[in-house]
Amino acid sequence: MNYLLHSFHFQVKQIMEEAVTRKFVHEDSSHIIALCGMVEICLLHMLKRRASGFLRTDKIAALFTKVGKTYDVASEICRKVQELLQQVEGRQASTTNKPSSLSPQAIKHIWVRTALIERVLDKIVQYLVDNNSKYYEREALLADPVFGPILACLLVGPCALDYTKLKTADHFWTDPSADELVQRHRIHGTHSRQDSPSKRPALGIRKRHSSGSTSEDRFAASARDYVESLHQNSRTHLLYGKNNVLVQPKDDMEAIPGYLSLHQSSDSLTLKWTPNQLMNGNLGDSELEKSIYWDYALIVPFSQIVCIHCHQQPDQGGTLVLVSQDGIQRPPLHFPPGGHLLAFLSCLENGLLPRGQLEPPLWSQQGKGKVFPKLRKRNSYNRSMDMEEMPSVMETATDYVFRIIYPGHRHENSKDFYSSGFTDLVVGRINVFDACVLNIALFPNRTPLKLLCESMKRQIVSRAFYGWLAYCRHLSTVRTHLSALVNHSIIPPDKPMSAAEGLSKEFWSKYQKDKKNYKELELLRRVYYGGVQHDIRKEVWPFLLGHYKFGMNKKEMELVDGDIVRRYQKVMSEWKACEVVVKLREKESQTATKFSSGSSIDSHVQRLIHRDSTISNDVRQNWGNNGLFMTCGLQFPAWLAQEFWELKNCFKMNGHLKSCHSSKIRHNRQYPPLFSNRFITSLCIFQIEMLDTVALNLHRIDKDVQRCDRNYWYFTAENLEKLRNIMCSYVWEHLEVGYVQGMCDLLAPLMVILDKDELAYSCFTHLMKRMSQNFPNGGAMDTHFANMRSLIQILDSELFELMHQNGDYTHFYFCYRWFLLDFKRELLYEDVFTVWEVIWAAKHISSEHFVLFIALALVESYREIIRDNNMDFTDIIKFFNEMAEHHNAQEILKIARDLVCKVQTLIENK
Repeated sequence: MNYLLHSFHFQVKQIMEEAVTRKFVHEDSSHIIALCGMVEICLLHMLKRRASGFLRTDKIAALFTKVGKTYDVASEICRKVQELLQQVEGRQASTTNKPSSLSPQAIKHIWVRTALIERVLDKIVQYLVDNNSKYYEREALLADPVFGPILACLLVGPCALDYTKLKTADHFWTDPSADELVQRHRIHGTHSRQDSPSKRPALGIRKRHSSGSTSEDRFAASARDYVESLHQNSRTHLLYGKNNVLVQPKDDMEAIPGYLSLHQSSDSLTLKWTPNQLMNGNLGDSELEKSIYWDYALIVPFSQIVCIHCHQQPDQGGTLVLVSQDGIQRPPLHFPPGGHLLAFLSCLENGLLPRGQLEPPLWSQQGKGKVFPKLRKRNSYNRSMDMEEMPSVMETATDYVFRIIYPGHRHENSKDFYSSGFTDLVVGRINVFDACVLNIALFPNRTPLKLLCESMKRQIVSRAFYGWLAYCRHLSTVRTHLSALVNHSIIPPDKPMSAAEGLSKEFWSKYQKDKKNYKELELLRRVYYGGVQHDIRKEVWPFLLGHYKFGMNKKEMELVDGDIVRRYQKVMSEWKACEVVVKLREKESQTATKFSSGSSIDSHVQRLIHRDSTISNDVRQNWGNNGLFMTCGLQFPAWLAQEFWELKNCFKMNGHLKSCHSSKIRHNRQYPPLFSNRFITSLCIFQIEMLDTVALNLHRIDKDVQRCDRNYWYFTAENLEKLRNIMCSYVWEHLEVGYVQGMCDLLAPLMVILDKDELAYSCFTHLMKRMSQNFPNGGAMDTHFANMRSLIQILDSELFELMHQNGDYTHFYFCYRWFLLDFKRELLYEDVFTVWEVIWAAKHISSEHFVLFIALALVESYREIIRDNNMDFTDIIKFFNEMAEHHNAQEILKIARDLVCKVQTLIENK
């Protein structure tokens, strides 16, 4: 409940921040959608399920409708929502195909959104709080005597805002769809720069060469975006903000005031200082572009800072100097009087945690917050002074040097000047060398030339050493890790044009007639570079998946098919017979449930006796002249009836199995072994948990089969039943693993192409030898993620760094569905066929791990969009979800093949 209220408070804060920075909120703002979604979660928390109407699919609609019956404000909202929905339906039915004025997200949250825009959402929520007993359980958020009223009060602010429908480009505060981002990239892709601009560009970059009004407007919009980024937003937290902090950009000019802010993202800390002239809006757009103040703005990542020098002047505030890893000092920041310097350091120290810290740390005093540590300095120093005389000249320190350290992490420049020479100074142990070092840092004009040269020498050597070390690590990764991901022999297409055509029907016919002159490698090469012609996929796929071996003649293939047919029938009969027992147990369970609800013991026993005799009579009556009997819709040989009945009797006596042995049952009769010893033994020896496992898997399969590719033309009711039979047969043979959601997705394309149950069953079994390792019982998924991390570090370090900085999603969890289903849900059905057969052929041509390179190709194909929009983990998941079935499969495969070749070349030239 606390978490819900905290999340709700955050969304309210976001939308109020937007209102403050823009003076209005656009109706399509992503903050509105986020707030509406959070309101819905709170409204649905512990809603009475049995209340009238709440069992509807759209519970929010049911709630508003029910409240509207007794509350006029809610009734008016219901009327307006119905009008909006009718407009949407009218537009969709119209032949003119006019787009709806409401976005899909707005329609999804239309009830709460309409109440918010009409400024009555707070009143409706307050009504629900006041009358919570009618709608909510006692533990609900809105029923809480403290949290409920707080929730309603928090909505007063958003309900007092102005909401606009203006459509100018800079009035939107929403994330564009994936399709829009791709279209933008196509339009502007030819003009993209080679550098890596962030979503809100650094102020140090001035656009001097643009002269048209369009350029000025675009630049002004970028400026506004930057100024808005200085406030609290969804990407970063504002830890500190202070206006009128002075900075002297150049020696020959006076210090100018500006806005100092400290921002924290998921893994970085950034200081920004912006001149007031850029903040107050007095400059026009054209003046803004030409303003020299853009050159003075500061953006300083604290990952580059190693030392902070603090100087305090009585009644004049304090001055702060940041020193970077290369020894360069940033312009001093002059804080006004009043403890602002200490407040900034306190926020900085909190922002560095838990990864980093200040050394020495600020001291905490009860009731006073953070204070400067009590260090001492020598006011005057005389070499001839006795040690006994020194304490008399000690005073409380007013100047401090803080070092930023990261415990457990050794910085790449940890051997440089500041991390060694300043150590003693920081802890207050000042000696002659320390005094000299302090003099160098604070008064560079008085620095002895020799010491400066020594410092530069150390830095140069340090940078060279760590650069060489990084290169060695790079080569080590290539040699040891990436070399295992690709085949070391590069097999290019023999004739690029012919290989790109793929495996054609004509070439396949030549191979079938003359297998000696057409080698397997040539076939696989054609598949890898061009796929398989659709007309011959049914013939080729069994070879690619291992059902047949290349070079087999027709007679050998018929033998393989015969074995599979017999095996499939045997497995089918086993699990179907077990399914009969499962259904009988379920009927018994249902009978027992009815009995427990009020019937007597005697009547229950009588029903069981009658049921058993009825089933026995049904079995006997169904014996036919052909020696077959029917039960539960299944047909079995007549001689099996008694055996099946004896097996069923093993499942009596309070639901526990009696001990019986298949050999004993089989020994007393002469009949062909339709059921394997494994099946009979399973029914007889395993405990009741085994049947529970079968029942659980059958229910899971039934649930997934009904929704598997139901919009694809092939999957009629008859073919869905075949899919179920194949899946149940596979799971019966792998009951220790069982059915996992997603297996039906892997089987479905095989059925579409092969269109033969036994063949699809065999090919699916071969496919699962690799794919089963991706499911939770296997360990391949973590390996895929680790390999992706190594690949992108070597092949695209810039993109890796961007992914690392924006919340660090280099864990690549967004690729989970890609690997689990071999990209089946990312591509159109026809493209899935091509991608799969290329993956199967790649094992022999280029890489057994070709799926990694397809995944990397998907990321690389949109790298500019990812980079230009500064995507974080949430953005990239949303982007690829929306791009599903919109990818250019041929382009993705081409990029993947090029990436494999690139790694092979790196290994060859190591």
